[in-house]
Amino acid sequence: MTARAIRKQSHASRRGIFLLFFGLILAMLLAGLSQTALSAAMPTMVGELGGVDQMLWVMTAYILASTIMMPIYGKMSDLIGRKVPLIAAIVLFMVGSVIGALAPDMGILIVGRVVQGIGGGGLIILSQTIIAAVVPARERGKYMGIMGAVFAVSSVAGPLLGGWLTEQFDWRWAFWMNVPLGLLALAAAIWLLHLPKGSNSKPKIDVLGVMTMAGATTSLILVASWGGNDYAWNSPVILCLIATTVILAALFVFVERRAAEPIIPPGLFHDRNFNLTTAAALLVGVTMFGVNGYLPTYLQMTLGADATMAGILMVPMMGAMLVSSVGSGWLVSAYGRYKWMPIAGTALIAGALALLRTLTPETPLWLFCSYLGTMGIGLGVNMQILVLVVQNSFTDRVVGTATAANNFFRQIGASLGSAVIGSLFAVRLVAIIGERLPAGASARVGDISSLTPHSVLSLPNRLHSIVAHGYNDALAPLFLGMVPLAVIAMLLLCFVKEVPLKTTIERDILPDAISEGQLIIEHNGGAGDADVPRPPARRSRRVTDSRGSRRAAPSGCPTGSTPVI
Repeated sequence: MTARAIRKQSHASRRGIFLLFFGLILAMLLAGLSQTALSAAMPTMVGELGGVDQMLWVMTAYILASTIMMPIYGKMSDLIGRKVPLIAAIVLFMVGSVIGALAPDMGILIVGRVVQGIGGGGLIILSQTIIAAVVPARERGKYMGIMGAVFAVSSVAGPLLGGWLTEQFDWRWAFWMNVPLGLLALAAAIWLLHLPKGSNSKPKIDVLGVMTMAGATTSLILVASWGGNDYAWNSPVILCLIATTVILAALFVFVERRAAEPIIPPGLFHDRNFNLTTAAALLVGVTMFGVNGYLPTYLQMTLGADATMAGILMVPMMGAMLVSSVGSGWLVSAYGRYKWMPIAGTALIAGALALLRTLTPETPLWLFCSYLGTMGIGLGVNMQILVLVVQNSFTDRVVGTATAANNFFRQIGASLGSAVIGSLFAVRLVAIIGERLPAGASARVGDISSLTPHSVLSLPNRLHSIVAHGYNDALAPLFLGMVPLAVIAMLLLCFVKEVPLKTTIERDILPDAISEGQLIIEHNGGAGDADVPRPPARRSRRVTDSRGSRRAAPSGCPTGSTPVI
């Protein structure tokens, strides 16, 4: 082949990757915008459909379904290929959106959210997995950085878009808007995604593993959602759910160690980098959602901002996430060094949390925004780099499972963080404001746990100051309590081994070994590598370099050591 022909083929390959990446971005945007836009439409939605007591389930149903489906999508993508699961996820998400848009009552709306969650659990996971299948790890950083930026954009644009649609049209458009986006993503998945289909043999579904994982996850998320809100932490309901979580989690581990095709293979935990980055991701998830979940309410209750202004004041954090996510991705692709980034990121998160502890109702907005910007830089550097480290530790054969497992535990951390912070905040708020209210003022203020921004603003100046400072003093110390979590994450990441990022893509031409329960792990110094089965040396592999060229690698070429073409 001539040099001109090679350049032409490389250009065509890159153009195809860019078009495919555009489709994946649409899929991620679909999941991100829907989740955040709905939060702005929630008050109007509940007011029209009734069922305030079911409002929590509108969010919980989606979180529960999407969290359970994450490892399932990851495993299925390794078994049958990436394309079919992605198409199924997009279709299910659109079906759930239509059900939600047409819902006549809260019960049907919650059903729609469950269906949305079943689809949404695969959108981000499969997008990350597919880009790992077409772009070598060394080049992947810049793509992963943009994916992180999409998350930041959707976090800001979602509430603003949802509020605008609700005010200008109807809250149902927060669901209808997913249909055109979903159709574009579906078209991209059908016509632009061309990858190996996976094993030719019939996949073995780990039914018992799915059931025990789903049960344990459901119990845990219900504990996180109900604990301290609907039920006291020491109530029989919460204690039974905690016991159920522990028992089913133990059964899940037992089942996975004996399953032919485990949903979360125990062999993943033989890899040091996977263990360290997944634990760090869980801790970062706690801090991220602990801040994101309650700062908007803090801004409304303490500073008197309306819902739109509270969203705008969060822009510095999301903007910093966008810049740092894209920037860190490009730096990784340019220089190939990555270990220092998540360490620096968690240090910035710890510093930002300590600064947020100093907040008062009198804190200047520019200073508040600078604290959020610091937090955003730390989160942006962390999120996608940790996924990249995980993907670099495993071959294409199991990268979907590994990516899904990492995100699954991050989501668990997010759920727990939001729940624990919320419960502690509620307890502290009632106690602090109750102590500071003068005699006879309780009737004027009303139920402290039911205060709204409008009711706080309508209070006399003295009572308004007591409530505003009470909100501040109930929440701000909790930020300091999360600093040790960020520090622990930083210390864990110090022990990550910086394995050189691969510059080739490897795929088995006949990947039927996955049906035999084999798990391939890179040699990165992780403990227990020798215990993990490997494919026979006679099997050849297809190797794709960072320029898009392909050839069959010699059968004796060890995993991860194929030279750049």
